[in-house]
Amino acid sequence: QVELVESGGGLVQAGGSLRLSCAASGSIGSINVMGWYRQAPGKQRELAALIASGGSINYANSVKGRFTISRDNAKNTVYLQMNSLKPEDTGVYYCFADAYSGIYSYPRSWGQGTQVTVSS
Repeated sequence: QVELVESGGGLVQAGGSLRLSCAASGSIGSINVMGWYRQAPGKQRELAALIASGGSINYANSVKGRFTISRDNAKNTVYLQMNSLKPEDTGVYYCFADAYSGIYSYPRSWGQGTQVTVSS
């Protein structure tokens, strides 16, 4: 089974920065896609960013130019550098990973979430 451990969340003032990490472990085979969804209070969960094994990256329009996603394939770890943070970025960030082994695709794995709070 795949386990995801998230870290790096916290409280920061507007304009500050945080760096999230998400490390995969266990019987994971190979990971194709990793990234984060986020959910603000009272809102639907949205895709913030993802990165595929081949390097393709997708960002939500609201974070483009401020967030940078990257991955260390040797460590099966993905990072989200968040700069120029805004109060609107406040929410719980959920890491996810899609893995496969041969022709078998594992169910999507989820981290337990890490809280990001940006004060005015």
